[in-house]
Amino acid sequence: MSALSRGLISRLRLLSLNPTTTSSAAAAANANATTSFTQTQYHFYRWFSSEALVDAAEVAEERSRVIEAKPGAMSPSSKRTGLVAVKCGMTARWDKWGARVPITVLWVDDNIVSQVKTPEKEGFPALQIGCGQKKAKHLTKSEVGHFRAQGVPLKRKLKEFPVTKDALLPVGMSIGVRHFVPGQYVDVTGITRGKGFQGGMKRHGFKGMPASHGASLSHRSIGSTGQRDAPGKVFKGKKMAGRMGGKQRTVKNVWVYKIDPARNLMWVRGQVPGAEGNFVFIRDAFYKKPDISLLPFPTYFAPEDEDATKLEPLVADLGEVDPFMVAD
Repeated sequence: MSALSRGLISRLRLLSLNPTTTSSAAAAANANATTSFTQTQYHFYRWFSSEALVDAAEVAEERSRVIEAKPGAMSPSSKRTGLVAVKCGMTARWDKWGARVPITVLWVDDNIVSQVKTPEKEGFPALQIGCGQKKAKHLTKSEVGHFRAQGVPLKRKLKEFPVTKDALLPVGMSIGVRHFVPGQYVDVTGITRGKGFQGGMKRHGFKGMPASHGASLSHRSIGSTGQRDAPGKVFKGKKMAGRMGGKQRTVKNVWVYKIDPARNLMWVRGQVPGAEGNFVFIRDAFYKKPDISLLPFPTYFAPEDEDATKLEPLVADLGEVDPFMVAD
């Protein structure tokens, strides 16, 4: 039975229980009946009715609300979207004090907003970010239909980031590497390198058996895996040989050393999960939260006269105190 039929039947039942009359006595009787119509009975009829709990005009107004791309003020409870990047590899740089900094290079490849989810429609605010390019023949029909329905180019990788309502962006908006600021901390999520089936020494760092003095053909063995007849089994979760790597992991509090707006490159300190060419997801750090006064909110909006190809790289502020002189 459709919602229209259920609502119509419930209203007919309500009208049959409370018929309309024109006499004054009947009106007084109706008033008394209305007074005795308790809240419990009201909820009983509401359960069998398809009438909206809120004003339909308000719902239509919320759903027709246009999300504008304009800068705003970030509050401590605000949550910005993340970005999808490609891991290019690792290198090293020397800062102005002569300290060697291990660097991972990430490429923010043409990130755009491919879908917007609002609390009025989906029940929660979120942004779906697309990265890279892909041909239609390499996508399924449902994926091609999704991109065409949203009116955005075909993307190679999609990722949904939960945000707050004040951080929503319109569909089709491009987000560059200046979404992040040099010197802030970010959390990077990726799929670790798959290393196949490995033994206990490589997978868990076991010491292994003696290299000599009685050990024969068991130098890299993990040793005993349980007890005797009681309990007579190997407990679940026992560290043994098995498949290593190929799992989603997040490296927290990764420091952003430098960004290059002209090439959409980001240099971060240390290692991040994944092999070269893999996708990683970058978000604002959860624990070492950046200064909200320094972050562009909800993202960076470039001036109309700005030429991104001529912008110089931005390096994090390392301070004015030489760390080697302080150590001495």
